[in-house]
Amino acid sequence: MTASVDRGPGGRAAVIGHPVSHSLSPVLHRAAYEDLGLEGWGYGILEVPAGGLAGVLEQVAAAPEPGEPAWVGLSVTMPHKQDLAEALDVVDPLAQAVGAVNTVVVQRPGRDRGLLTGFNTDVVGIVEALHEAGRGAGGPVWQRPGRRALVLGAGATACSALAALAQLGAASITVAARNHAGPRRALAAAHRMGLEVEALGWSPGEPGSDARVAAEMARCELVVSTLPAGLADHLSAPLDHALADQGGPRPGAAVLDVVYDPWPTLLAAVWERHGAAVAPGWLMLLHQAVPQVRLMTGRTPRLAPMRAALREALDAR
Repeated sequence: MTASVDRGPGGRAAVIGHPVSHSLSPVLHRAAYEDLGLEGWGYGILEVPAGGLAGVLEQVAAAPEPGEPAWVGLSVTMPHKQDLAEALDVVDPLAQAVGAVNTVVVQRPGRDRGLLTGFNTDVVGIVEALHEAGRGAGGPVWQRPGRRALVLGAGATACSALAALAQLGAASITVAARNHAGPRRALAAAHRMGLEVEALGWSPGEPGSDARVAAEMARCELVVSTLPAGLADHLSAPLDHALADQGGPRPGAAVLDVVYDPWPTLLAAVWERHGAAVAPGWLMLLHQAVPQVRLMTGRTPRLAPMRAALREALDAR
């Protein structure tokens, strides 16, 4: 994962999405800039509703005014991760296969219009978050035979989760979601990546359906919930029962819930109570930001200062 960027004096980046005012990406990137000694670099927030991408991308790609810092990149959040690829000049193969772009880098060999290249750093964010959780669970569960994985949800982050679980060597992957159909859903991404995935239909709030999903989840060593805050709450009680009935989680089970506010979620609290290693969403956010900074600046930031700044911002909330 490489990109050529203009490393002249100063640089400008931002996170785009809608809504995006809550984003902690500025905390991470600004901490990295400070630690790297990048003077004149700035990172902001751009509220860009659906349908507003074209104007923003034109502005980012345009040659900078004399004396102004050049745009170097964008962090991308919902609802743009799956709409962005068609508007870019180049898309990295991993992002193409996953079907989701969360990073745009401006490749600007001169001071003319930049070339916009799309990447996906969510995959490495998920991999590293589960690695960190797995180490706390007594070792890398993905090196053990017969490992099973489950993804909750079927949208953009779920597509990235499939690629991450494949990298971690999951022997079987189940996707539990209300809707599996469509070219932007996880099953379509699995097909592009050559993965065999089992689709499990889920009707949240329907006791029988919740119990089936919870029972399957309890049997897995790796679980990734990609759902927004509150949407997985229906599964907490049946998961509690399923884990109790089987005598606890699978040995070394590692779970990632992409939510980081509020924390813990009801689902995460159940896993933690039964002894599973649980990674919060902020850990994925941290680990995906490191390659983002590297792609945009050409320099590798240290993880520790970024982690400290993020934890301070979360504590302040």
